[in-house]
Amino acid sequence: MVSIPLVEVTRGALVECLHRGNIAVTDSNGVLLAAAGDPQAVTYMRSAAKPIQALNVITSGAAARYHLTDAELAVICSSHYAEPHHLKAVRDILRKIGLTADHILGGTVTSLNPAYALKLAASRTVLSPIYSDCSGKHAGMLAVCVHKGWPVETYLDHDHPCQQEILRLIAAVCRVREADIIVGIDGCSAPVHALPLTAMARGFAAMASPGPLPDDLRRPAERIFAAMNAHPEMIAGSGGFCSDLIRATGGRLIGKIGAEGVYCVGLRQEGTGIAVKVESGSMAVLPPVVIGALEQLGFLSPGELRELERYRIMPNLNDRKRPVGSVRPVFTLQTDVGASRWT
Repeated sequence: MVSIPLVEVTRGALVECLHRGNIAVTDSNGVLLAAAGDPQAVTYMRSAAKPIQALNVITSGAAARYHLTDAELAVICSSHYAEPHHLKAVRDILRKIGLTADHILGGTVTSLNPAYALKLAASRTVLSPIYSDCSGKHAGMLAVCVHKGWPVETYLDHDHPCQQEILRLIAAVCRVREADIIVGIDGCSAPVHALPLTAMARGFAAMASPGPLPDDLRRPAERIFAAMNAHPEMIAGSGGFCSDLIRATGGRLIGKIGAEGVYCVGLRQEGTGIAVKVESGSMAVLPPVVIGALEQLGFLSPGELRELERYRIMPNLNDRKRPVGSVRPVFTLQTDVGASRWT
């Protein structure tokens, strides 16, 4: 199977750009419910894996020992904009475990929000690794290491026990063999994991509706789901799609973006997971794809659709922020997939 056009970008009367990709929709048992393109396409999960990786903070006992709040758990799951409330949450985690921002080895980048990045530059803010969108994830990994007595200097090494525990969790939640997960290095220097879109969708379905998970993972998954919904502002930031999607749906789902055009959604009531990969790697075109998939599946109410309207068909803006075209979904999910079970 091959990818299909998911999004078209128009300028005036012309379709100037097409973004191809793949979508998988499964239930929490791995039954394929709908698809676009190749639902078995293998790609790195990137930051979409963070809610699953965050389970380790709970299962290890670190969350209980250091009395981590839901806001702190949410920032561990985030790709945050480095707004003051994000930085405070990360610093609070580090303070509780007796470390500092110097222990975060993820590199220094500015805010994912271009407008806020310009504001930081204008104020001559001195950036550090804590400003990275991945600093919450790193603080969570460090919390596990301090709790377990593992070395913090090498916590990003693939063979470090913290990373091996995360690998086991991803395999267990997405129900794939550890040996079948391809491991690379993420932009923040942490291990990153590649697996089929069907497995990613199955994992997010289980994070939202954890009945099929092993007994020791059900309550941790429920807490991660609850923390992300209690604090959607932590997951991205002001005007961020992840934050707005979770907030608009009032506790029904979690959604998480990943670099290079990845997005995953887990819906509690429906027990369904969605995994998207845009092959161009564009993250800017992901919102219309995700809203389009949710709308086609009937998973958004009229009120939710109205609240998320600005993401359904997005304006193509020029440098003066004037609309010159649109960014719109052009795919149709195929639901006649024979209820295949992918393993």
